[in-house]
Amino acid sequence: MNAIKDLFLIDPGLIFLNHGSYGATPRPVFDIYQGWQRRLEQDPVQFINEELTPRLGEARAALARYLHADTDDVVYIPNATFGLNVVAHSLPLKPGDEVLATDHEYGSVNNIWVDICQRREARYLRQSIAFPAPSAESMLEQLWDAVTPRTRAILLSHITSSTALRLPVEQVCRRARAAGIVTIVDGAHAPGQVPVDLAALDADFYVGNCHKWLCSPKGAAFLYTRRRLQPLIIPVIIGWGWGENRRRFTGSDYVDSLQWLGTNDLSAYLSVPAAIEFQAQHQWPALREQCHGRLEAALLRAADITGLPSPYPPHGRHFEQMAVFELPAALDAVAMAQRLYHRHHIQIPGMAWNGRQFLRISVQAYNSDQDLETFLAALRAELAAA
Repeated sequence: MNAIKDLFLIDPGLIFLNHGSYGATPRPVFDIYQGWQRRLEQDPVQFINEELTPRLGEARAALARYLHADTDDVVYIPNATFGLNVVAHSLPLKPGDEVLATDHEYGSVNNIWVDICQRREARYLRQSIAFPAPSAESMLEQLWDAVTPRTRAILLSHITSSTALRLPVEQVCRRARAAGIVTIVDGAHAPGQVPVDLAALDADFYVGNCHKWLCSPKGAAFLYTRRRLQPLIIPVIIGWGWGENRRRFTGSDYVDSLQWLGTNDLSAYLSVPAAIEFQAQHQWPALREQCHGRLEAALLRAADITGLPSPYPPHGRHFEQMAVFELPAALDAVAMAQRLYHRHHIQIPGMAWNGRQFLRISVQAYNSDQDLETFLAALRAELAAA
């Protein structure tokens, strides 16, 4: 019996190995979320006009403590894609400037930067990072090979979506700062999966989701911006926190200009402190380590089944609770994932990346050894029938 699984709302008949896509919210946190929604509906005018601003301030303060950041440097946003749009539209790129990323970045993120660079007559460059890469130092040097005198910003994931690879963001931020290059970290998969210390990381911009590995309700994310760069920020939605109303709500231009997008249900934001507290109460760092160990063992067995080596180096910590393994090139990973779902009730994503086919496993605290045994048996059967 997995006591943690009973605290989640996931269908008990489903083997859910896809926490990385949208996360999952524990029952106690979901109850608090619905409580905020009910409170809103009891008196919407009073709640929004009088109570919401201080409540959001408390929720931002809790999140900022969790991230080791100043409260007024962090603002809630709906999702990581929204935050990266804000940063992209705010950077003063000029014709000929370059934004450097890796070839492991998320599809919608690539779309943002392709679009903004086309509009500004700048260049968006995606540097190839070998997979597997032998070390964090090797990944840093491979990325830095593409830095030129025209490089104005470096964008990279803390943990990539397509390959679940933990990139050396600390080393990149340190080296970029010395070179006068702006750093933008896509932390969509990081909070709740790895400790995030924004003071130590020292990125210029950091976008993270709370609804994935931190297990808050859907629609809660944040944007961190270094204090001296906050005047650059241009909100993609102009609302009541802009213009003559600046600093009316929180005393921060940065927060006010981004926090108010018009009438919206912000209950997910208000529930983030409950998600942080839930994980603290259940000793989440220890559970994360257990999940990593289960995943590491499952990857070895998956490699035995497919006959293909793990895409991660044998030494070093290059993945956490989410990892990929390769399928034979003749197979379609998306079709394989669909067969696993419809025939075996296993939710797991398949994806193509750089001409290779992968399945991505997420192991969260609600997953059991039996979940992985069932998945591996189903994988063996489907490969034998392919």
